[in-house]
Amino acid sequence: MQTLKEQWFGNIRGDILSGIVVALALIPEAIAFSIIAGVDPMVGLYASFCIATIIAFVGGRPGMISAATGAMALVMVNLVADHGLNYLLAATILTGIIQIFMGVFGIAKLMRFIPNAVMIGFVNALAILIFMAQVPHFLGEGWLTYVFIGVTLLIVYTVPRFFKAIPAPLIAIVVLTAVAFMSGVELKTIGDLGTITQSLPSFFIPDVPFNLETLSIILPYSLALAVVGLLESLLTAQIVDDMTDTKSDKNREARGQGIANFINGFFGGMAGCAMIGQSVINVKSGGRGRLSTLIAGVFLMFLILVLGDLVVDIPMPVLVGIMVMVSIGTFDWGSFKYIVTAPRADAIVMLATVAIVVYTDNLAIGVVTGVILSALFFVASISKVKMKQHGTTYIIEGPLFFASTQSFVQSFEQVLEKEVTIDLSSSHLWDESAVGAVVKVVAKLEEQGTTVHVKGLNPASEELYNKLVGLTGGH
Repeated sequence: MQTLKEQWFGNIRGDILSGIVVALALIPEAIAFSIIAGVDPMVGLYASFCIATIIAFVGGRPGMISAATGAMALVMVNLVADHGLNYLLAATILTGIIQIFMGVFGIAKLMRFIPNAVMIGFVNALAILIFMAQVPHFLGEGWLTYVFIGVTLLIVYTVPRFFKAIPAPLIAIVVLTAVAFMSGVELKTIGDLGTITQSLPSFFIPDVPFNLETLSIILPYSLALAVVGLLESLLTAQIVDDMTDTKSDKNREARGQGIANFINGFFGGMAGCAMIGQSVINVKSGGRGRLSTLIAGVFLMFLILVLGDLVVDIPMPVLVGIMVMVSIGTFDWGSFKYIVTAPRADAIVMLATVAIVVYTDNLAIGVVTGVILSALFFVASISKVKMKQHGTTYIIEGPLFFASTQSFVQSFEQVLEKEVTIDLSSSHLWDESAVGAVVKVVAKLEEQGTTVHVKGLNPASEELYNKLVGLTGGH
């Protein structure tokens, strides 16, 4: 009960103000992601409202913002183009169901298989993507746009040094919107991105046939959305954990994401997940608890319903400036030193993760590729077996498994002694390939008339050896 009270009411003022800032930053993002997916802007706005509001109660990471995202929007483009909105909503509901099961079965345990190099690459790629998403909003828009972006950055970076009662991004939005309105300058506004309908989302069941054909259409997309959504959510949760020096329940977060998407699909919203940009804005603006996430969702709807006419007049350069600040703050500037000081394999993995994510615009592909590369480099590094000879004793150093057995076998090709001892006390047999390699070496040496003794097997290796060879004891 104490924990729950702390998560909801331990930082009321900071959570309310940061939630307001996040809500303002969510509007252009939600509209932009709707456009990417090929749906009406309200689909993204409804998704952001529903997911943020629901995840505040059922998520496992307080203070993290979840809503409609670009990574998810990219996955659903073809589904919308080929089958329309109703199939997207059905896919969103199925995505939620899949994510709930993933959470129940402990999907978060897989997080430990993501190396630090991949995490750094993920963060840097995300920072680059956040910045690149802003470029269309200011490129070729005139010098006034750059002035407003510059002033926004100035406010965001300097105001906190003297005044912290109100988040600097919120000050920038209010002040510069007022300046733009009173001066009558021509700037691109939120309203230019799409039409905002001042209405609440309503419950309805997607108009699709409930049969196997529909399932065959939406299942591949739902699986992809579930994986991408949880990957981005769990990685973002880890980043917020590090930023706030607190722990979170990743399996609960996975289930929460599923519950949010499941309900969201019945209210006309597209599938969503955690947003690193908005989560960073929330934390940097003072948000720490579940209340900040709830306020972000509720205030977003309040802006649409009550202040819709004012919201559409917020200058885009101001929000662009805030997102540029987020991209700068998100980027791990220490990674330049990391490239030089880290092992070459780790540096390559980090750079490959960044390059693939930026090139494909898909976080899942980049992260999975990074993990596979790390695994390959790891296997390559530990598959080197050394052999030292002391008289007729051959001491094997290094693990024996499928990737190292070839060099182990080759080490005994030139052995000509009549009696040899293979000492495995500095090694370990990890799999069937290792046992097979030892058996093969012994058999070849015995064929040429050499007496072979195998010693030094540790208990686990001896058990595996005896089990696979069918012996009652070792050599």
